[in-house]
Amino acid sequence: MSIIKVDQVSSKLIKPMYDDGSDEDHNLTNNQFVPLTVFDKLAEDEHVSILYAYRPPNPSNTLLEEGLRKALSEYPEWAGRFSTDDCGRRLILLNDEGMRFIEASADCTLGGAMPFKTSTLSSLNPSYKGIEELALVQLTRFTCGSLVISFSSNHMVADGLFVSRFMVAWGQACRGVDIHPRPSHNRSIFSPRVPSCVKFDHMTAEIAKRDVIQKFVRPPYSGDDVIQHKVHFTPEFTAKLKSKASSSLSGIVTGEQRPYSTFVSLAAHLWRTITKVRGLAEFQKTEMRISVNGRRRMKPRVPDEFFGNLVLWANPEAQAKDILDEPLSGTAEMIHEAVGKVNDDYFKSYIDFANYNIQEEDFIPRKKVYVPSWWPNVEVDCWLGFPFGEFDFGVGKPCVFMPLFHNWEGVIYLLPSFGGDGGIDVHISLFQQQLDLFERLCYSID
Repeated sequence: MSIIKVDQVSSKLIKPMYDDGSDEDHNLTNNQFVPLTVFDKLAEDEHVSILYAYRPPNPSNTLLEEGLRKALSEYPEWAGRFSTDDCGRRLILLNDEGMRFIEASADCTLGGAMPFKTSTLSSLNPSYKGIEELALVQLTRFTCGSLVISFSSNHMVADGLFVSRFMVAWGQACRGVDIHPRPSHNRSIFSPRVPSCVKFDHMTAEIAKRDVIQKFVRPPYSGDDVIQHKVHFTPEFTAKLKSKASSSLSGIVTGEQRPYSTFVSLAAHLWRTITKVRGLAEFQKTEMRISVNGRRRMKPRVPDEFFGNLVLWANPEAQAKDILDEPLSGTAEMIHEAVGKVNDDYFKSYIDFANYNIQEEDFIPRKKVYVPSWWPNVEVDCWLGFPFGEFDFGVGKPCVFMPLFHNWEGVIYLLPSFGGDGGIDVHISLFQQQLDLFERLCYSID
């Protein structure tokens, strides 16, 4: 495959377009701001990117820009800037400075660029190094008329669920329909209890576990060896996997128990696979870091429309020999129980802890790494229920969707396949020396 050339045509800041057609929200004042919650501060202060591809015909960049400006009127945080209050606490200043809008062109067809190489993905994604913008978008046109849209946003503003909802809103605005559902911007709902009631060791689970210190256990390869890879699991394979993962649940036959979820079953399978591929020593401890959405776990339930971050993590752990020697159902049970413990009580305990027990600088993770890797651990993000596939600006759904994550070995994303068979795509970063073995093992259930 030849090298793909992508040329930037234009780059500018675009501001929200409000109901009267102006780029000024008359309800905002110059000093209006949104304080970051204890969940926002826990998110990484870095941009996270996603990519869509559409076959022709596609609308003009002008229409896409106008729709984006309308969507920004409902999501003004993306057009704001980070700032601090008098006490040094970080906040989002709603100043409508704008988000970066980049137009680009590629010198080939979309088919000629696929499957995307790492260098190609880099050229299709807007650079966010050293920028102030909280969100950026790049539209890249191909010679065949296809369009690739890459959206990059700072994780401290919102989590993956609401990035997906923003993309849906952008599509609705392009189609000329009302944006629905409208986001809720009330970040004051996470007030600590009086008196506070901290029941769990959040300093370890939420703060210390974000640190990556490669002191005693170092990966065997270099950062240049990290690649991104996609595997596809058909509905038939997933059904067999769920059956095997749930085989220890005797109550399924009587209806007293439900089988483990698709996510739990796949996570257990992938944890076993990557543990075997890595060749970890039998007594080496390995952890799986799993993001848990609090919107449906807190009581009273937080509206799905809440805009911001509301994620904590489950951290099941075991020795490598236990992951490999125990049946798949044992690993699935461990994951299921760990996720179940991140419940309403846990979220509220964290809110109390974070408001009273730590300082602003404690939220900043420490990273001393020689190789960008979670080794011997893994991180799993489940996007199976997110509406990324509903980003439709009038020409139908995308033919490609994928996360553009940093080359950090041991990161896994689960998302619904766009292949039309109802399957699941898994995007994983791993060392290229271990790719062949991973591909051989990942489709084996035994």
